[in-house]
Amino acid sequence: MDKQDKKRLLVILPRVPWPLEKGDKLRAYHQLRILSRYFELHLFALNEGPVHPEAFRQLSPLFKSLHFFPLTLASRILNVGLAWLRGWPLQVGYFYNYYAHQKLKQITALQQAEYIYAQLARTAPYAVGIDAFRTLDLQDAFAAGIQRRTTKAAWYLRPFLRMEFRRMQSYEAKLLERFDQLTIISEADRNLIDSPDKERIGIVPNGVDTAFFQPLKKAHTTEIVFTGNMAYPPNIDAARFLVQEIMPFVWAEKPETRVVIAGAFPHAEVRALAGSRVKVTGWVDDIREAYASARLFIAPMRIGTGMQNKLLEAMAMEIPCITTPLANQPIGTAPGKEVRVAETPGDLATHILELLDDPESARAMAEAAAAFVREKYSWEGATAHLVSLFPG
Repeated sequence: MDKQDKKRLLVILPRVPWPLEKGDKLRAYHQLRILSRYFELHLFALNEGPVHPEAFRQLSPLFKSLHFFPLTLASRILNVGLAWLRGWPLQVGYFYNYYAHQKLKQITALQQAEYIYAQLARTAPYAVGIDAFRTLDLQDAFAAGIQRRTTKAAWYLRPFLRMEFRRMQSYEAKLLERFDQLTIISEADRNLIDSPDKERIGIVPNGVDTAFFQPLKKAHTTEIVFTGNMAYPPNIDAARFLVQEIMPFVWAEKPETRVVIAGAFPHAEVRALAGSRVKVTGWVDDIREAYASARLFIAPMRIGTGMQNKLLEAMAMEIPCITTPLANQPIGTAPGKEVRVAETPGDLATHILELLDDPESARAMAEAAAAFVREKYSWEGATAHLVSLFPG
């Protein structure tokens, strides 16, 4: 498409989409990489800390203009308090800043974009009221995710989480009235939205950069790997579940089995899992190295919503994968063909032991998984559907 024919699209994000250590940033970056072929993009991104020194260089080729607005700690605390009084979900208040909103209004007046694309309910207050076709990417069913966290949370956190769940559930339903178009990552997540109009929400799945996540020939230095942002509560819970509940069954049969937990910002509860048979790495410069170092990948997710990028990446790299029904349902693999799926610690451990003992079956399953990802999950295909949702 000729540059002069491109319409202007203003993108509103809760985080600068570089580096790609969080799922929302990964989704935003790859979508915008492809959207830049069809639209003149302008980015307004909030930021909780210092902007990564590579961010401007990595993002500049995609955007006509870049605008980053820092959210100070003081403003975040103040705005959580204001959200409490307004009846907003507290995480929406956490990302809302009056001065950021005024800055965005100036940018909107200057750019006069025909389209708005905002990511997550957190950015909704910024986009509502702009005179353009407004699309909000819910990404996940956040209210349902909060409800699931409540079941595993400490008793003293449960009243707070129940309140946040009720507020977010109501807020998500009202967004259908306030935006021209909503999108979400999977049919499973759409079914969790509490609204009679939820069928209006378009499904835009994640993809995998299969040119990047390819099989690597690398000596195995461990048996099992789990990856992800290790400050994210569902990943913290999964790491604890793996080491404290699943692995004792495995170690009873194979005491030499090693586990690597790889990912940015490991929480204290994750760091505490480290030991002679468990390595917690923290940030990894090239996550492919972590995948390829292991004989098996496991994503033992018990809470959370959305689509597990980590699982798709491991599948694309032909690493034999084990996961739970919660993580498998949005992806839609055939259990036993492309991945092994189980829910209880004992059943998950049985899958680990069987695959370690039968490398030929593990290899056949991994090859089927990679073929499944290449056929079903490409950023190009998913984002082409997103483009079709913009009118004109």
